Amino acid sequence: MKKRILFSREVIAERTAELGRTISDFYRDAPLTVVTLMNGGMIFAADLIRNIDVADLRLDSFAASSYENDASSGNLKIRSNLKLSVEGRHVLLVDDILDTGCTLKHMEAYFLTLKPLSVRSCVLLNKILNPGKTKSIDADWIGFAVQDLYVIGYGLDSRESYRNLPEISVIEPDE
Repeated sequence: MKKRILFSREVIAERTAELGRTISDFYRDAPLTVVTLMNGGMIFAADLIRNIDVADLRLDSFAASSYENDASSGNLKIRSNLKLSVEGRHVLLVDDILDTGCTLKHMEAYFLTLKPLSVRSCVLLNKILNPGKTKSIDADWIGFAVQDLYVIGYGLDSRESYRNLPEISVIEPDE
């Protein structure tokens, strides 16, 4: 496999720290529950929450995906539920990548039924879609914009492999 690095671990760390400061300023004195969308968002969320300075921060995870065989299926599959109540708290959904928005749109709608103070989102990558494709939702905070490429590393996978890579890369076709 040949890969091309799009974002190094140093660039990711710098941007994650910036996002953490911005989110800290936004939620400073508010009760915040960060909900990581598993599995892809776990590495980004772990680094992000270490950069969020909010007195009343809780962390939970929620397993849902609309991807099958490296492509968005348009159907959301829920694989687990929350452990903590989010009622009366602000919710920040954290995910690895915003592609079509299917997962994030469904998650936001679901979380609004749980009576939080608000539901917002932070994604590591926002995919710039090719003409003819549209997003169903936008994220409140974005790490990086990326072209409509299939990316791996830093939590992003290809059939559950490559999540452990410390940088974000694109797989190059073999010559």
